[in-house]
Amino acid sequence: MDLDDILGPGSGDPLPALLAEDLDRLSVAELEARVAALEREIARCRRKIEGAVNHRASADRLFKS
Repeated sequence: MDLDDILGPGSGDPLPALLAEDLDRLSVAELEARVAALEREIARCRRKIEGAVNHRASADRLFKS
């Protein structure tokens, strides 16, 4: 299960819908799949942040010379 499975296609900003979704209707297996999908998304965001920070540091070093 990934975020598209949780949120459906074509959502603009999925975060508000994700935060408002009623979790009572989900089974334990569905909740575990949701957590796993969210953990993958968090890891993807962290990699993007790390890449952006490293890119910025490289640019700063290049232009400080």
